[in-house]
Amino acid sequence: MIRVRTDSAGQTYHLDGDDVIAISDISIDIAAGERVALFGPSGSGKSTLLSLLAGLRRPTSGHVVLGETDLAALTERELLGVRGRLIGVVLQNPGRSLLPYGTAEDNVRFAQRALPRERRRALPGPRELLGMLGLDALAGQRSGRLSGGEQQRLSIAVAVATRPALLLADEPTSQLDAHNRDLASALLVRVNEQFGTTLVVVTHDPAVADAMHRRITLAEGRVVS
Repeated sequence: MIRVRTDSAGQTYHLDGDDVIAISDISIDIAAGERVALFGPSGSGKSTLLSLLAGLRRPTSGHVVLGETDLAALTERELLGVRGRLIGVVLQNPGRSLLPYGTAEDNVRFAQRALPRERRRALPGPRELLGMLGLDALAGQRSGRLSGGEQQRLSIAVAVATRPALLLADEPTSQLDAHNRDLASALLVRVNEQFGTTLVVVTHDPAVADAMHRRITLAEGRVVS
């Protein structure tokens, strides 16, 4: 688990000679081990803020701090190392983060293989991890043959295979029916409670937001509540 905060963070894009403000003057503080929903309508800046927390973009103003580390102060090599050690990301489209011809167990093993041997030894093995998350039945199935809901749950398992301190999920239930939405949401909560992982979920779904400890609502690039 790890504390995450932003201090007057902003992100401005230059598009066709004009400045487009995606988010502006955002200051939030997420406690270590907390579950938080970034809530708001499409275009409110949720995904942009998530990309700053993930270190995928650098703020054009302000700061993003992970633990005691200001991400904007890092070199690209240092930032890559922080993302590999501390951050897991769940995408909207789970197929983008899975090996379609590999089994669920293969996908988890692939996610862990880049880690140093000593760290891998300290982690649960692929099948054990899937069992801890209630995904035993998927272990031997090819990910490309799984349903959308099963792929989304597997992508969550892959994202936490390295036991990241911070898990960031971008609209993880947007393409799921109510049943699979509830399964995926419950799995995110389970990861948070079982591993102590700090969890930030971008969503426009009130049911998903309600499963978090609190919600931060954005509108037009600013925090409104």
